[in-house]
Amino acid sequence: MKILIIGGTRFLGRHLVNSARARWHEVTLFNRGITNPELFRNVDMIQGDREKDLDQLTGGPWDAVIDTCGYFPRIVRMSAEALKDKAEQYVFISSVSVYVDFKKIGINESYPVGKIEDESMEEVTGESYGPLKALCEKAVQDAFGVGSLIIRPGLIVGPHDPTDRFTYWPVRIARGGDVLTPEGPDALTQIIDVRDLSDFIIRLVEQNISGTFNATGPSVTLGTVFKTCKQASGSDANFKWASPEFLAKNNVVPWIDMPAWVPDTDEDAGFSRVDSSKAMQAGLVISPLVQTVKDTIAWASERPADHEWKAGLGGERELELLKHVQ
Repeated sequence: MKILIIGGTRFLGRHLVNSARARWHEVTLFNRGITNPELFRNVDMIQGDREKDLDQLTGGPWDAVIDTCGYFPRIVRMSAEALKDKAEQYVFISSVSVYVDFKKIGINESYPVGKIEDESMEEVTGESYGPLKALCEKAVQDAFGVGSLIIRPGLIVGPHDPTDRFTYWPVRIARGGDVLTPEGPDALTQIIDVRDLSDFIIRLVEQNISGTFNATGPSVTLGTVFKTCKQASGSDANFKWASPEFLAKNNVVPWIDMPAWVPDTDEDAGFSRVDSSKAMQAGLVISPLVQTVKDTIAWASERPADHEWKAGLGGERELELLKHVQ
């Protein structure tokens, strides 16, 4: 198959390229050539800005286009309209953040999506991200109809993750000693290995499957995740569980300072309990957690020693907080 990937050199995009090429598909990239330009020297690339240079897409036709980096409906609509006569299928990478709330346990693809008053706004914030993604989905569906495939991942993890929203834990636990951990060992999280997600998307493309899919792994306890990190690294980590009240009092921010965790409240009861059974039935395969952890640690060990972490607690702040945990 001939596949056009918009983006393709950052995290999910680079893994999509690897998954597609491993299955002998012909890949073309369309991006600005700014992020990781040294990757994929032997892959066809069309350099351009998706907002200004869509007329550069003179190749094709493509069996599918995969849009990994659409955030604003206006721009996604431009891309979809420019490609609707050049591609059979448009795959849009969305997010489970599209849902209006997470009050329900077991949210499936039919749950209402969020709305935004000013649909023309083009600023990504915590409040606008999900509704804008939902509008992007609609733009794709308007242009491609039954030829549209919408993927709504949860927290994507694994090698080359630029956000550190999971990487913090395997690396921190591998260092050992007392580790500040949130809520309790029974608190839930929900993740998906980027390679599992990439393989799943490419298989759907091969089968020309359309529709909308939540794409994340099963709910797993933080206790299981942290124990797996400890065993995989052979560390002597000692988990010091801090209550949500303690963390809030000390301005420790869920998801940022304590990655992959959101307090289990009525408002967010479904946040780590999203229903991905439709994707599982369509062939989503989840790798063993220990493999994801080991590969994440191995990749992270190759980064510069002065890597600036995007998520997690700094060492001094963690030590200070640990002094006060009961």
